Amino acid sequence: MGFKTISLSDSVYKRLRSEKRPRESFNEVITRLLDAKQPPLAKYAGAWKPLSATELSKIRGRIDRLRHGTPVR
Repeated sequence: MGFKTISLSDSVYKRLRSEKRPRESFNEVITRLLDAKQPPLAKYAGAWKPLSATELSKIRGRIDRLRHGTPVR
């Protein structure tokens, strides 16, 4: 395994240090943060098929009932 030297601004270093867990190396914290990265939202664009007005109305009705505590059937 090779090593690379990188430059960080003071603010980025402080943010990285604040993410660091006890006994975790900076290499480990960077790896953990990169592995936990969420995929871009654009990846999900178009994931749902277009909904008809009826389907959309049903979904909105269920959401409204859930928000207001009315039982959903």
